[in-house]
Amino acid sequence: MSFHVIVPARLASTRLPNKPLADIAGLPMIVHVARRAAQSGAAQVVVATDAPEVLQACAAHGVRALLTRADHPSGSDRLAEACELLGLNGDACVVNVQGDEPLIEPAMIRACADTLRQRPECAMATVAHAIEDAEEFRNPNVVKLVCDAAGRALYFSRAPIPWWRDGPAPATPHADAVLRHVGLYAYRADFLRRFPMLEPSPLERIESLEQLRVLWHGERIAVHLSPERPGPGVDTPEDLARVRSLMVSP
Repeated sequence: MSFHVIVPARLASTRLPNKPLADIAGLPMIVHVARRAAQSGAAQVVVATDAPEVLQACAAHGVRALLTRADHPSGSDRLAEACELLGLNGDACVVNVQGDEPLIEPAMIRACADTLRQRPECAMATVAHAIEDAEEFRNPNVVKLVCDAAGRALYFSRAPIPWWRDGPAPATPHADAVLRHVGLYAYRADFLRRFPMLEPSPLERIESLEQLRVLWHGERIAVHLSPERPGPGVDTPEDLARVRSLMVSP
C-alpha cells in the first residue's frame, strides 16, 4: 500500500522559538525531517505549516509545503486540512511525522504505515518500544501505553502503567509489559477528516494526550512494537545542541 507523509510544522514554540527553522548542519530542521521521511518510500512528503517563513525555507530546498490555517488546536487538525488541500482519497494512508524529529528512522515510518495496512479494523496505527529504565518509567514526560492481546492500544498515560499491585515496580521493568509511546501516527484519510469533529474527551484533557480522544470514541489504534528506539527529538535548546552534535554538515 502506498502512503503519504505529512509533516505539521508550527512556527510558534514556547520552549524553542522558530523551531522548524533551527539550523542543523547547515539546513533548517524541517528540511532534515522531510528528507528523512522521503527515504521511507512514501508516495509524497508534504510539510503543512502556518508560517510563510517555513514555506519559503522548504521551497528553497526542494521540499513541497502547504500553507494551512494558523488557528488549528493540534497537529492532527492541521493534517486534516492538508488532506483536503491535497485531495487525498478516503482510503489513503497518511503518516504524521513530527517536524521536530530530524533523526527519525525512515524504516520506522514505513513500519507504521504497514501496520495500518495490515489492520483493517483500526482507524490509526502508532509505534512503541520497550522501556527498560525505571527512571524513564516514572517520568511523566514519557508517555506509556498498554496493549490488548491483538496488539491494539488500550490506554496511553503519563503515569507509570501497568502498576505492580503487590509491591514496588522492579528496578528494571519487564520489557514485554512496559512500553514507551513514540509520537508517530498513521491514519486512514477518511478518519483523519472526521477527527477534528470528535468531541475532546475528559481523559484527553486530564492527560493532555490527544490520542485518548480516538479511544474514547471507540476507534482502535494498532501498535507497531519497534525493536529500536527512535533518534532524539528537539523540544528544548538543550535537545537542539545534542542533535547538532550528532549530525555532520552536508
